[in-house]
Amino acid sequence: MRRAALLVAAAALVVGPAPRAVAAPGPSNAPQYWFDDWRVQSLWDSGARGQGITIAEIDTGVNADLPELKGRVLAGTDLGQSGNGQVDREIDGFGHGTAMASIMVARPGLLDITGLAPGAKILPIAVPLTGTTDSERPDKLPEAIRYAADHHAKIINMSLGGKRVPKQDSEPCSNEEQSAIYYAIRKGALVIASVGNTGPTANTVEDPGVCLGVISVGAVNAAGKVAQFSSREPYLTLVAPGVGVPSLGREPGTAYSGDGTSQATALTSAAAALVWSAHPKLDAGGVAARILATLDGRRTTASRLYGFGRLNAYRAVTGRLPAETAPSGASAPASSTGNPVYEAAGPFISRADALRKVSVDRPKPAAKPIGSTGSFEVGTHPRLTPEVITGIALAAAGALLLLILLGFGVRGRHRRRRLTPAGPPPIPEAAGRPAIAPAAGWATHPGNVALQPDASPPPGPRPGPGAGPRPSGDRPRPRPHL
Repeated sequence: MRRAALLVAAAALVVGPAPRAVAAPGPSNAPQYWFDDWRVQSLWDSGARGQGITIAEIDTGVNADLPELKGRVLAGTDLGQSGNGQVDREIDGFGHGTAMASIMVARPGLLDITGLAPGAKILPIAVPLTGTTDSERPDKLPEAIRYAADHHAKIINMSLGGKRVPKQDSEPCSNEEQSAIYYAIRKGALVIASVGNTGPTANTVEDPGVCLGVISVGAVNAAGKVAQFSSREPYLTLVAPGVGVPSLGREPGTAYSGDGTSQATALTSAAAALVWSAHPKLDAGGVAARILATLDGRRTTASRLYGFGRLNAYRAVTGRLPAETAPSGASAPASSTGNPVYEAAGPFISRADALRKVSVDRPKPAAKPIGSTGSFEVGTHPRLTPEVITGIALAAAGALLLLILLGFGVRGRHRRRRLTPAGPPPIPEAAGRPAIAPAAGWATHPGNVALQPDASPPPGPRPGPGAGPRPSGDRPRPRPHL
């Protein structure tokens, strides 16, 4: 299968907003302002810390040896190289996977950078991405999604995206990727991905954010205004803080402040972990419905800038929903009522399930043995006449030719499968998922800014989108993190 390389929608920033009246964790020049806005300490005090929740992070890997992450990163896998995902494969010091993990689960340490859901665990799944040491290899995203689902991840975080081009891609979300996402939903996982960093004009269609069943996340600043770089898409689900977000670097003792829909996606995944730890009887559809029902500025029809609204973790945990459904165990969770993400995917999951059931059904054995349908006599072996010898030779030659053809056929299919993994029969797009519009290349965005203890903001105006390359993601290279 042909796939655009994954992009790290990471980051890009410069300076965090000015210090706020209420002291939030994080460095003074880039405070974690959502802690105040969402009254996070109050949520923690009530027992919602993400405990019991595993977040699969499909990314560049995570440096599990950082003291702020010790004990919070499980042994996962590295699908690009051998390993358990506990090594960050990004070449740059930023370390996209490590940064996203720190936003979600880090204990206070360097510059007081603190994860939103410190009770949750990270299951690191390293895949080849733009800027990693194995970037030339296939990204293996469908395999990563299935691995996460099979290893009991409740939330799958994908702060990444791959450009989809109409001239090269027949559908916005590949069959292999869509099938893997349906598989994860059936297994009870909540799938969350970045919408991309190609706003405000390019707005490139990217997977997996465009795929059905995915909560697609855009970025807003501290004032709740959509970030300039956040992609404007009709499939956008919600927006979350993604401007001036501090995070740990993959190298010990380093930290960065960045912008990106990657950071917004990590915060959304961590908020989902808080909700799930506070409401453990909910299934994934119920958690999604609770998040979507409690958005700030909630709208019934998604907009390209804000989706259905802005994430509010406090309301998502504490809000009262009129009718909350218990776990359903069905392919499409019953608790998807009021959840447009699952409502759109549900019919297609049900259809795929029905097709799979038909394909695996076998005729029932007969109730009693079937009687004889005739008689036979044992005769003598045929004599080796010239005609018989010729027939045997022709049959042997035909069998040999068939074996040769089969051998080449198997290798050919294997070779194609590596490039274009075989998936289920094509599934029609759901209403609301538009055909791909012609897209430009990746947009550029300012780079991450290294944080220093008590550092003052750099002088001069903050650069806008397009002012420079985005070191950890949206470069004109294969699939980046976002």
